[in-house]
Amino acid sequence: MIENNDLGMKENIINDNKIISSVVDTHQGSMVGTVLFDKDKIDTTTGIKNSIDVRACNKPKTKIWFRGVRSSKFRHVYGVPAKRERCYDNIKITKNAHDSQFCAVNPKFLAVVTEVAGGGAFLVVPIDHTGRIDFNASRVTGHRGPVLDIKWNPFNDNIIASCSDDCTIKLWHIPDGGLSMHLQEWMVELQGHKRRVAYIEWHPTAENILFSAGFDHLLIVWNIGRGEAVNVIDCHTDVIYCMSLNRDGSFLATTCKDKKLRVIEPRTGMIISEGVCHQGTKASKVTFLGDTGRLLTTGFSRHSDRQYAVWNQHDLSKPLTVETIDSSSGVVFPFYDYDTNVIYLAGKGDGNIRYYEVVNDPPYIHFLSQFLSGNPQRGLGIMPKRGCNTSQCEVFRFYKLHTTRNMCEPISMVVPRKSDQFQEDLYPDTVAARPALTADEWISGRNAQPILMSLKTGGNITTHIPRVFKSTPIQHVLSSENNNQKKFAFLSCETIPDYRPKDMNAARIIHNEKSQKTSTNQTTKFHQLQQMFGNRANNIENNMDCENGDVIIEPLYKQIGSNSTSTQFDNESDLQKAYNRQCEEIRLLKKQLANSDVKIHELEEQIKRLQK
Repeated sequence: MIENNDLGMKENIINDNKIISSVVDTHQGSMVGTVLFDKDKIDTTTGIKNSIDVRACNKPKTKIWFRGVRSSKFRHVYGVPAKRERCYDNIKITKNAHDSQFCAVNPKFLAVVTEVAGGGAFLVVPIDHTGRIDFNASRVTGHRGPVLDIKWNPFNDNIIASCSDDCTIKLWHIPDGGLSMHLQEWMVELQGHKRRVAYIEWHPTAENILFSAGFDHLLIVWNIGRGEAVNVIDCHTDVIYCMSLNRDGSFLATTCKDKKLRVIEPRTGMIISEGVCHQGTKASKVTFLGDTGRLLTTGFSRHSDRQYAVWNQHDLSKPLTVETIDSSSGVVFPFYDYDTNVIYLAGKGDGNIRYYEVVNDPPYIHFLSQFLSGNPQRGLGIMPKRGCNTSQCEVFRFYKLHTTRNMCEPISMVVPRKSDQFQEDLYPDTVAARPALTADEWISGRNAQPILMSLKTGGNITTHIPRVFKSTPIQHVLSSENNNQKKFAFLSCETIPDYRPKDMNAARIIHNEKSQKTSTNQTTKFHQLQQMFGNRANNIENNMDCENGDVIIEPLYKQIGSNSTSTQFDNESDLQKAYNRQCEEIRLLKKQLANSDVKIHELEEQIKRLQK
């Protein structure tokens, strides 16, 4: 009932099972509003409405998904492709069909896997050397098979790891100015896979820890400081499609050809959770969504539609949400930005890059926008956040390998802001280039969040050549120790000064005496050699084979026996010494011949390069 005396009900309109009453002001006669009542809630004897307004704003039991326009500071992010002069042109990008990016980048270098006739190679150029790349630019050419994946060390901008079809993983040190010649000598070679190595990943917080996945269905955890395997994980029944580590590196997520998604503890190899992933037959990819405890996978449905799904890392029995992207055929690669909580989905073989914002409430992912391009992409490299341009509000940067052109094109994802000042909300503290743990600490069971740095002040970057454990042969150690002992013995000897007179006449007499002795010794030695080897040339001519021109050199003792009158030996020891001298002379001649062959080969290679 209306208890206010100034208000009253003007009329009642009965409609089905509802009664609409108009509330009017009794003094002015104007309508204030309407109230809706249930018909069955009216007392028929008194006519008093004992019901409540059924349209009251009660809080719903479950939150309804908001499908309107969301408020987000990343809603208007747009992609800016670099101009032609800021691209990397004339790169012979590999045509390998492997599902990898073939591109790795850091604030100092760009590395791209190139097409070669035999073996495997990848190009490394400084990040500021844009424009047309020389066709004969120096490359890393140490693998015997095609290179399948490359990754820069997150804690050292001069170290890059590569895996290949030759079943090995190799680490290379790139000097600051880039390569001046082809690099064939590696720092570390890791051998353990029985078939080709498909993917490699660095540990995000521990130093010198590397993960590798091969076509032998094995995951191997390496300690590159010692060049040995920490753990071999054998829990996959088929080819591994992808692997991803969480923020502190305590969990490892993998997708496999058996359509299963697994979360693994990498130190023990124990499977934390396991579930059936996408139903399609093509490759699926996975990435952790920061510290939220959720994962995102991309794959194909049963009807070959591209889709993404969000999972709880501790319960993979069913996805939290599944959405269809489109009906294209290229594999979708996810790239997650921990700082902005934005995930980018880029398809291989098309030019689209879609980006979504990750939230903690269902549906967990909200579409923001997409970058469209008519040039399809073969692979994408990602610049670490410390390499982005904060003055232009750049929050992410891709390095796109074109499929149809021999070009690598940078694409910047920019938030439109008018101010050129540092934006605190866009650039929180990001991952620094310093490890939080050593390899031994992580292996012993410790976990740690990554060390953070401010993008406003910057941070230090490691560029030194790391110390790598290498087993040295015992003979080499002994010889080096003997050489050091000899050097120290020489340096410890007392220097004896020369107190000979400085008179010119005396010095001239001493010089004449010395020269006379030297000439006498040389003449005597020459006569001895002439007597000893005087008939050697004649014997060689007599032993020449007339048919093929081969020289048949008889042993020295035979020549000496046939010419006993010209050479006189007192005893057998002189004969043995002469024979040893002849062997030494032959060895030196062979060495000179081998060196000349090497020089000829190098000259021929230079001529070929100049002709090209």
